[in-house]
Amino acid sequence: MTPFVDNPFAVLTTVVAPAVLTNACSVLCLGTSNRIARVVDRSRVVADHLKALAANSPERRPWEQQLDGLRARARYLFWALRLLYASLGAFAAAALVAVLGSVIAASDLPYAFRVAAILGLAVGTVGVGGLAAGCLLMVQEVRLALKQTADEAEDAMASGSGGLVRAWPVSSATIPSEEAAVSR
Repeated sequence: MTPFVDNPFAVLTTVVAPAVLTNACSVLCLGTSNRIARVVDRSRVVADHLKALAANSPERRPWEQQLDGLRARARYLFWALRLLYASLGAFAAAALVAVLGSVIAASDLPYAFRVAAILGLAVGTVGVGGLAAGCLLMVQEVRLALKQTADEAEDAMASGSGGLVRAWPVSSATIPSEEAAVSR
């Protein structure tokens, strides 16, 4: 135990590592929440458009496929967010265990120190595993988002509209004037 107590950088490193990972997890949670909000917004637009179409309309199929893709994206995002929140809690717990382990190391309780070290390692490992799994889910969701965007662009080009007019009806009321855009 002496090297751990004599070296303040060892204690600092043990406490700071989970704190940095906690911060990274928090940023990922924020980004994931924002992506969920965009998927929900888009799902509402697509669902409203589907409601306006007749049940036997040939135009329904692409919109239904888009809604299915949005549901899949939402599932990936919600699972990723769950894992990221679990990781966030694990990293916070690991930081607390590291602080307690440092106090225990200074009080010369070797058995308690070993328990704290094993607990800290286990909780930190759970956090890293959740973080990695959450990131993998985010990558899958981004792939789906890119595929949907490419499909929409291809559909728009094939219809000759040159844009996503079907998906996002635009009126002059929704487009800010140049003066309004400059004044922002």
